[in-house]
Amino acid sequence: QVQLVESGGGLVQPGGSLRLSCATSGFTFSTYAMSWYRQAAGKERELVAAIPSSGGSTRYADSVKGRFTISRDNAQNTVTLQMNSLKPEDTAVYYCKWTGYDYWGQGTQVTVSS
Repeated sequence: QVQLVESGGGLVQPGGSLRLSCATSGFTFSTYAMSWYRQAAGKERELVAAIPSSGGSTRYADSVKGRFTISRDNAQNTVTLQMNSLKPEDTAVYYCKWTGYDYWGQGTQVTVSS
């Protein structure tokens, strides 16, 4: 069956970095776009970044442009979100998603606080 498993969340100080990974299985990863979403407490889930199957033409929410980078490894069936210059407002549960299908990971908590 389809599985998406995020890892790499944690507590980091403002200005710090974290690298989230999503390991996938159960579908032909290399032929599908993938996305990262986040949901802060009391807020709706929002799209953070997306990457097509080929890895080019990535797109980002305005709030993370220039700070976050999405990438993928089609040989390892993984998608990664490198997060730099983190701010307290980046605090949220981060989810990876098989774009266009209703499959989500369990989420990983990112907390940015001093």
